[in-house]
Amino acid sequence: MARTLDHLLDRNVAWVNRKTADDPGFFNRLAEQQAPRLLWIGCSDSRVTANALLDLDPGEVFVHRNIANVVHSSDMNVLSVLEFAVEQLRIEHIIVCGHYGCSGIRRALANEHGAMVDHWLQPISMLYRKHRPIFDAIADEQKRLARMSEINVEMQVRRLAATPIVESAWARGQSLNLHGWVYGVRDGLLRDLGPHLSSIDERDALVSIDHRVAHPNEPVSAMRRHAIEAFSTLDV
Repeated sequence: MARTLDHLLDRNVAWVNRKTADDPGFFNRLAEQQAPRLLWIGCSDSRVTANALLDLDPGEVFVHRNIANVVHSSDMNVLSVLEFAVEQLRIEHIIVCGHYGCSGIRRALANEHGAMVDHWLQPISMLYRKHRPIFDAIADEQKRLARMSEINVEMQVRRLAATPIVESAWARGQSLNLHGWVYGVRDGLLRDLGPHLSSIDERDALVSIDHRVAHPNEPVSAMRRHAIEAFSTLDV
């Protein structure tokens, strides 16, 4: 078994060569500053990397990732990232992005106890237990897990909107927009799930997460949105 990772260092050199061949000034510009307009709060899953999914270069998106994209009000890590993004970088959009096939969601629904990850996933487990009859009525396990992945995104957007950092930004008139997305690992598509929030009033007008469990949103990919827009222009 290899004890070094020279092949990864070699890949880095190849990547640098490709970038500089396409754009000789890329790294000089990158070294000047970072000025992302987006904060991505996503899952740690190795298949769900923000820059790749969004087709963005380094420096274009500020990223925080954890198991199952959870926003804990007591987590100094996510709060520090959030504070820096909102108050220093002055980002304009925050995307909470979950994904289908999430092992963290599967673990939360398995109702395991004792490990550190189970403590981390407790908000998801608690929501599942509260509405277990609704979720368990979904006979297909993959569809049940997918539904929980979607509901979890909506719950985390609500938790994000309740943080003092976001509240303060809105109170002082800062432009800050929250979005809930979900990623399909099988097809590579990002889907807009909602909610979209840009003020305290919009947050306070939201239906409860309990209501959303019983009345879920339909995720919409850009591909589907374009199809709907095209159909709406037809003269029928």
